Amino acid sequence: MSQAGADTPRCQARAHVRPLRAASIGGMDCCSPGDSPFDRQFDARHAARHLRAYRQKGPAGLTRALIEALAAGGIDGKTVLDIGGGVGAVHHELLRSGAAAAVDVDASRAYISVAREEAERQGHADRVHYLAGDFVALADEVEPADLVALDRVICCYADMAALVDRSATLALRRYGIVYPRDSWLGRVGVAFLNAQLRLSRSSFRAYVHRTAEVDAILAAHGLVKRLHRTTLIWQLAIYERPAA
Repeated sequence: MSQAGADTPRCQARAHVRPLRAASIGGMDCCSPGDSPFDRQFDARHAARHLRAYRQKGPAGLTRALIEALAAGGIDGKTVLDIGGGVGAVHHELLRSGAAAAVDVDASRAYISVAREEAERQGHADRVHYLAGDFVALADEVEPADLVALDRVICCYADMAALVDRSATLALRRYGIVYPRDSWLGRVGVAFLNAQLRLSRSSFRAYVHRTAEVDAILAAHGLVKRLHRTTLIWQLAIYERPAA
């Protein structure tokens, strides 16, 4: 996972991940693969299916809109923190758009594996650090980044306040999230998903968090909402840190 290239000094200064006390990436760590609800829910089959879709169609819908909004105005030399990055659509596209380096933190080892595979295929593996585990637990190991993205991530996390608070602290320029709308339809959709998970005896659960609470945490960190878009169930919000 060492980084190299023309932007190496800046990458190490802005996107370096210090050695972990409890876990590391690369196939060997303190925990066996598949031992967490995230590993079991987002397993190798799930990750491979999403990777195929990304390679065939690229990012779509609000994910595409998230990428475009984060990249607006040019991002040459900027750094990216992709939390719960999945197959890595967000950081792959931002790196292709000029970003210098990225850190991908994901609780699913299967997703870390396919995201790294795709980074190698696209030719920018030397500019991405991959870190497996719970972002809130690992936040102290991650340096701030210009662009922070959470695409359909806070709906997977019970303690929204901790996740948003710790990630907002690391956003130097822009912060983008896609998550379920705080509406009756959004709640019905998530309730239906959780019913299916219970029937399958999965311990994983999805959550609908209040939009006003998310906004309040980000505002407390000095981030100002600049863009808001919605679909029937999902919403995209982009926040910026005003120039000093």
